[in-house]
Amino acid sequence: MRRVYLDCAATTPMRDEVLEAMSPYFKVRFGNPSSIHSFGQEAKGAIEEAREKVAALVGGRGEEIVFTSSGTEADNFAIKGTVYASKRNDNHIITSSIEHHAVLESCHFLEKRGTSVTYLPVDRYGLVDPEDVRAAITEKTVLISIMHASNEVGTIEPIAEIGKIARERGIPLHTDAVQTAGHIPVNVDELGVDLLSLSAHKLYGPKGMGALYIRKGTRLVSFMHGGEQERRRRASTENVPGIVGFGKAAELSQSELSKEAQRLTSLRTKLIEGLFERIDRLILNGHPTKRLPNNVNVSIEFVEGESILLNLDLENIAVSTGSACSSSSLEPSHVLLALCLPHELAHGSLRFTMGLYTIEEDIDRVLEALPPIVARLRAMSPLLRQSGI
Repeated sequence: MRRVYLDCAATTPMRDEVLEAMSPYFKVRFGNPSSIHSFGQEAKGAIEEAREKVAALVGGRGEEIVFTSSGTEADNFAIKGTVYASKRNDNHIITSSIEHHAVLESCHFLEKRGTSVTYLPVDRYGLVDPEDVRAAITEKTVLISIMHASNEVGTIEPIAEIGKIARERGIPLHTDAVQTAGHIPVNVDELGVDLLSLSAHKLYGPKGMGALYIRKGTRLVSFMHGGEQERRRRASTENVPGIVGFGKAAELSQSELSKEAQRLTSLRTKLIEGLFERIDRLILNGHPTKRLPNNVNVSIEFVEGESILLNLDLENIAVSTGSACSSSSLEPSHVLLALCLPHELAHGSLRFTMGLYTIEEDIDRVLEALPPIVARLRAMSPLLRQSGI
């Protein structure tokens, strides 16, 4: 039986073309890019070629891309690097309450060291109001960091509107585009961002590779010190195979973006409509239309997401849950709570994220397998009995 993987927001499988592009740089073209001999210059040339491809994916220039070990490192670099570059001792950051933990934990770290942070609320769809951003700006604000789209509920944020406000006030704008680059159009000039985070394994590239777009002229202090790699932005010998793979994945994603987004949107619609036809007391989380083409996040009343997830896994169907229980916390997702979902609904959430290898039969499998699982779990649920329904 075919295994159904619907957790592409967590990670994607590497494409064959990516692995093929990387392969020579493990054993044949293995030179250190900092070396001046032919082996080193061959590796350096491959890095610069990949840099141009990643830059093209977001409408930037090669010289504005710095390779990192992950999207998390890129977020840390953007946020901490901007604060460290400020000459103020009383810096202020504006972010949202639904950011990825890489952003939130960076902000918490800086808060303990004197930086004040405003965590903006979102509406019931997960949207940040640009006017809330405007109202939160003070003379001490040194950075605005709002994600391009939610990794959990798929809502696409109004970054271009926020970018205009940031430009008017002369404040750098960072966006975490890990979930959007390679999946929907991303252009740094159209969005008005100065810093943008990327991750290779979200677009069929290798794990352990990320990048930070840094608009020319943006003040940023590096926090990796050593050699002069990455134009002195990030010390350490470059991961040449990973960078080459990232470049190839970016190139392929860009060439297929429009067609693939259309295909995934059709599958998304089929899944949403099918779920609502077959399961009652269901809630769609996130914006109904301003959402990623591959994301479906629902809350199912009177059942826990973890129980559904485990039952689906027994059916060879992989999805994720909005609860953070699997990461040793009993608290539900901070994103779902920010949408003002009650705890019991947040605990009953499931996230389906489709990808390049998802086919229509996979959606049919979910629609066949999930309703009886929900019915079985509800029959055992004390929540349902307590409701009197």
